[in-house]
Amino acid sequence: MRNIAIFLTYCGTAYHGWQVQKTDITVGETVEKAVAAVVGHPAHVTGCGRTDAGVHAKRYVANFRTASTIPVDRLPLALNANLPPDIAVFGAMDVHEGFNAIGSCVRKEYTYLIHNSRIRDPFFENRAWFYPKRLDETIMQAAAKAFIGTHDFAAVRSVGTQVHSTVRTVYHFDVERKGDQIELRVCANGFLYNMARAMVGTVVYAAEGKIAPSEIEAILDRGNRTDAGPTAPAGGLYMTRLWYDDGEVQFHVG
Repeated sequence: MRNIAIFLTYCGTAYHGWQVQKTDITVGETVEKAVAAVVGHPAHVTGCGRTDAGVHAKRYVANFRTASTIPVDRLPLALNANLPPDIAVFGAMDVHEGFNAIGSCVRKEYTYLIHNSRIRDPFFENRAWFYPKRLDETIMQAAAKAFIGTHDFAAVRSVGTQVHSTVRTVYHFDVERKGDQIELRVCANGFLYNMARAMVGTVVYAAEGKIAPSEIEAILDRGNRTDAGPTAPAGGLYMTRLWYDDGEVQFHVG
């Protein structure tokens, strides 16, 4: 039985996240149907993260097992012929039996987009957070810096999934303005449910003057979700980079 990793990109607007659900259409379910059509049997596809409803992925990794002999260089085109236009597979590779798209991932990066302009841009609808009030990216960066390091991130976690620990390590959290667009890039060894979006909401709160960047350390220490900023809208969030190293295979996507 082969273990195959596939590399995807998708627009999440039409989907209720990645995880297969009973009633809602998800990215994972859609990909599983395409895989089954290509390899000729049902196959469970493990994704590198759940991703919330409406969240996008410029880079995403999944894996599945199959007895099919289809060459990996033909797999992307075969899968894309069975996928809708808002999901595309751009690569595939054979991996060892123990490889797991989520368990073997050691770092993830999300990028959040804010369209910071008084005029709405229809091309950013469901692709960025439209925020007409001017935001000071210098204050936003000062607030973002406070999240870097190993902390208990319960204060920026929504209740949704059970986890053994709410401690995570954030490696970078960078804020950059490009005209009317603000990009926030955050990389960590793992993310709690809604953690990235709540961090963005807290950084925006700081730019609004509702909290000071210097308060964020204490907010994390208290672990009270109501002390932090709101959860930013899903449409502005993109999974953008992934790092893998499980001792047998190492690669970086993004």
